Amino acid sequence: MQRIALIGAPIEIGTGEPGAVMGPAALRTAGLVHTLRDLGHEVIDHGDVGPRGAPGERGVPAVAAWAKVLSEQVGACLAEGSRPVVLGGDHSLSLGTVDAALRHCRDLGKPLFVLWLDAHADFNTPETSPSGNVHGMPLAALCGQEGCSELLPDPDRPLLDPRRLHLFGLRSIDEGERALVTAAQVGVTDMRAIDEFGVIAPLRQVLARVEAEGGHLHVSFDIDFLDPGIAPAVGTTVPGGATFREAHLIMEMLHDSGLVRSLDVVELNPFLDERGRSARVLVELVASLFGRRILDRPTPIIDAVPHPGSLN
Repeated sequence: MQRIALIGAPIEIGTGEPGAVMGPAALRTAGLVHTLRDLGHEVIDHGDVGPRGAPGERGVPAVAAWAKVLSEQVGACLAEGSRPVVLGGDHSLSLGTVDAALRHCRDLGKPLFVLWLDAHADFNTPETSPSGNVHGMPLAALCGQEGCSELLPDPDRPLLDPRRLHLFGLRSIDEGERALVTAAQVGVTDMRAIDEFGVIAPLRQVLARVEAEGGHLHVSFDIDFLDPGIAPAVGTTVPGGATFREAHLIMEMLHDSGLVRSLDVVELNPFLDERGRSARVLVELVASLFGRRILDRPTPIIDAVPHPGSLN
């Protein structure tokens, strides 16, 4: 059993597409709390959080205010031993959630690793971004790229080591951020690699490194990681994403690793959904990450499957 702290972050100031503000409510309506409790976990729903001020306020100061509130809330949950699950809301919310994990790991003397399940790199700066939308900039800011410091409120914040960041499922990247990702030595498993090798081998390599270094693993799951045919409720659809079974396998492997300490679920836009379909898919995937399985497996599945040469 785990103690899970749900935190709603109804933020959409990082995107130009309205509707993500309804994401946390849709995930709750789709049964997330009930599903996690049915798995035996203690679930504390902290409700929705956000900075004081006008709900429609936009711009860099508003983004920094959101980051501060979320960092404080997630940090408090980590300090008490809970596993924060932050429900979005657009991906700019990770400016706060990853900041909290960085501070928590600094206090514990542990390295932070971030697994970014996303169609996009989100490594733009204000200078390289074609759209200017902040939800495409959180990783650049967290890694200390020039021009992004105002997105986070504390100039003395700990920085994310880009070599401990892994982009998984990437299939859309702007030219400017391509150069930044390469120069920063960010780990990448794009959809070409997944097409060639599947999800198992690349993800095992990521998890093995986290385990070897005794790290805290933060997973940030953008709904556009999935193929839009499975989950259409996103404003930045990119064809050719992960299949339903690939996504479940990833979540099952993450659960089996025992390494995940914090989670974001972001960019759900119910206004673009089909009868709640995408929200229900996300609830199923989060359930897999927290232990739902078809059968208990007393031995590793790789050992339980006979090799072709042993079949009669």
